[in-house]
Amino acid sequence: MRHAWILDVLADLRTYAEANQLPAIAVAAAQSLEVAELEIAAAQNSDGDLLPD
Repeated sequence: MRHAWILDVLADLRTYAEANQLPAIAVAAAQSLEVAELEIAAAQNSDGDLLPD
């Protein structure tokens, strides 16, 4: 999955925010992670390949 790295970045941001008492950033990162997961999944075709950007 070509865009998988963004999921790691958002998860790391959420973890950092939670560990450093930044709750609004943690919530925003968690929401962004959910959106990214949905959008990336929707972009996959039946073969599991990503459609062109």
